[in-house]
Amino acid sequence: MRIALAGLATSHPYTDARALRGDAELVVWEPDPQRLARFRDEQPDATVVPDLAGLLATRPDGVVLTVPTPQVPQTLAQVLDHRLPCFVNKPAAATAEQLARLEPVVSRAPELVLSSSVLRFAPDFVALDVPREEVLAVRATIRHDVGVWATGYNPWQVDPAVGGGALVMMGLHGVELMVALRGPAVRLVGASGATRSYRTLPSEDTAVLTMQWDDGVPGTVEVIGVTSDEAYEITVHTRDGERRVALRGGPEELGYRATIDAFLDMVRGAPSPVPWAQTRAVLTLLAQARARV
Repeated sequence: MRIALAGLATSHPYTDARALRGDAELVVWEPDPQRLARFRDEQPDATVVPDLAGLLATRPDGVVLTVPTPQVPQTLAQVLDHRLPCFVNKPAAATAEQLARLEPVVSRAPELVLSSSVLRFAPDFVALDVPREEVLAVRATIRHDVGVWATGYNPWQVDPAVGGGALVMMGLHGVELMVALRGPAVRLVGASGATRSYRTLPSEDTAVLTMQWDDGVPGTVEVIGVTSDEAYEITVHTRDGERRVALRGGPEELGYRATIDAFLDMVRGAPSPVPWAQTRAVLTLLAQARARV
């Protein structure tokens, strides 16, 4: 099996490659020489190609796509031209304009496209089972420090008009858990953000999103980007109390390994395990929230 890594724009494809190397031959394309050098140090057996065309010419069985969000539609279109299953690392879109360009591309073959927070596949979250009719409210808290962006690292990620900043990049994890738990029939109610510590950022380091499902159940996502630890928590409120799942630890606990397993199932012929309707709901909520903050 040959898996192509199209772009190394965030930290995620490095983790993906570590999960993949026992199952597949790796081929990589990345225009940034520093990012590529880091990858080659970690994966010396991977084949390096100079561009996307060269990557697709190696006839991979599947593609892990990680490019800056404005480049996702045209890059994914070329992957789908070859009818290849594709895992698009989050977020696939950060603004309404980006999502509008992405929609017609995905509509050509939604069964071949997986784009999700890895937390959806975290074992402890998958095991969370609360009857829908018992849910009164849901809250997700995302604790992930964004201080590295204040050093100038990956400026596209923190630009509200490009990568969406902490509200999108980190908020996606919470919104993903919400939609995975209760479905895509949900609307944005409000959003706010603030820069509490990292004053050089062009976007927030702290944010909150509120939403409501069509049955009236409210949800809240808290993004804490100034923190000494990385942890994710979802709390489901019921009449009898709370059901709480805390996610922390390494790739196994946070769902990286299970996400790659789901992608490899796609390579073997299964459709995407996350319906595009759910991914669209996640990205729509985030784009609307980004426009409000």
